[in-house]
Amino acid sequence: MTGGLEGYDAVAEANAQKSVLAIHWSRICERLKAEVGEVEYRTWLRQITVGPVDEDEITLYLPTRFLRDWVRGQYGDRLGTLWNAEVPAIRRVELQVARPGSASATSPADGVTVPAATTEAREEAVPRPAVPAPVAEEPRHAEVRSDLAAPLDPRFTFDTFVVGKPNEFAYACARRVAERPSSPGFNPLFLYGGVGLGKTHLMHAIGAELLREGRVSVAYMSAEKFMYRFIAAIRSQSTMEFKEQLRSVDVLMIDDLQFLIGKDNTQEEFFHTFNALVDAGRQIVVSADKSPSDLSGLEDRLRTRLGCGMVADIHATTFELRISILEAKASASGVVVPAKVLEFLAHKITSNVRELEGALNRLIAHANLFGRPVTLEATQDVLHDILKAHDRRVTIEEIQRKVAEHWNIRLTDMSSARRARAVARPRQVAMYLAKQLTSRSLPEIGRKFGNRDHTTVMHAVTRVTELMEQDPAFAEDVELLRRMLES
Repeated sequence: MTGGLEGYDAVAEANAQKSVLAIHWSRICERLKAEVGEVEYRTWLRQITVGPVDEDEITLYLPTRFLRDWVRGQYGDRLGTLWNAEVPAIRRVELQVARPGSASATSPADGVTVPAATTEAREEAVPRPAVPAPVAEEPRHAEVRSDLAAPLDPRFTFDTFVVGKPNEFAYACARRVAERPSSPGFNPLFLYGGVGLGKTHLMHAIGAELLREGRVSVAYMSAEKFMYRFIAAIRSQSTMEFKEQLRSVDVLMIDDLQFLIGKDNTQEEFFHTFNALVDAGRQIVVSADKSPSDLSGLEDRLRTRLGCGMVADIHATTFELRISILEAKASASGVVVPAKVLEFLAHKITSNVRELEGALNRLIAHANLFGRPVTLEATQDVLHDILKAHDRRVTIEEIQRKVAEHWNIRLTDMSSARRARAVARPRQVAMYLAKQLTSRSLPEIGRKFGNRDHTTVMHAVTRVTELMEQDPAFAEDVELLRRMLES
């Protein structure tokens, strides 16, 4: 009888501990929502379940390795801080992969008990969501439906996609869809952003990953091709065959959906195809240049359906991301491209990754064909047409900004009274470049630099000229800035 009571007490104590952890976790979740926002919390953190506490370590579970790695990289330190603030005895947070079916863990939001595995090794047994197939149909092997769509470009994979702040959310969503198609909240996946920022690359990467991992059929096509296939089906009186072909795929990807604006009949057909696939548990991935809410000209019912899944935008590239892209491409080419050239290109070509890569490819081809090293001078000569297209009038404000970025000082230092060399020297360079690259008079330039006298500008020009003659490295820095601003 005593043993029975002891067992009962142990169970009661374990349940009490779970209840207490659930309360703590609920408070932590509220703080996370306030910090990261409802959408980001729902996307990445809501699926966390709370496991056991072992001395000073608590285990948190996530359903997939991808989610585990993402949360660990983005929120791991913050989770540790929040748990320690809530329960000072907890000093470490361990993130593991789990699945329903073995141990138990506390659900994040409501404190209910959810089964979870206790070891990461069980991840391999996580079943991917089955894609419904018609009764009596043979299982489909992984294939690209070439009878329906364009082929996937083998160069466009997740491994070759360079991730940075502007595209990390879209990349993470694409990886999630490739890992678990038709996951709740991710169907459809709508990617949007400007030209040449990586939407098509991510769509091809999704297709490549799905074909590598599972037994699915994938169809990728542009919205323009969708329309032409639909028109051809009408003319040949084979619309039913067209519908059946499209609705038989496991994953349908449509690129540049904005092409369907104003084409009402094609929109209607896409809407019905969309509904049929989603209702059957199939995955849809769509890209466009704007978000669903901004695609004026699409039917309201279609715009609403497109926005009901996961909408991920890709922002314009940053300087750091452009440098990373260029470094990756240059490294793969086997041609030595100096860092100064990469910085020059990253500063000059800012709006379009395709054009950026195209410019680098031209430089590399020129170096290979003529056996000449890649230099700043050669870059300006080989890419004169591209650089001319990006040519614009240089302003003193732009010169100040570029120089401040180059020497890592504040923009306000350009007009401040600070005289420390770390500030004064870049300020003199900016005055020198303003005299070289603009038609402003010396007094006008002086006024832009904190109402300084024209003699101060004259001194700056003389001093920078002398330093360029004495110090080749300094001269190279000034020349790089001049080329970036002038070319």
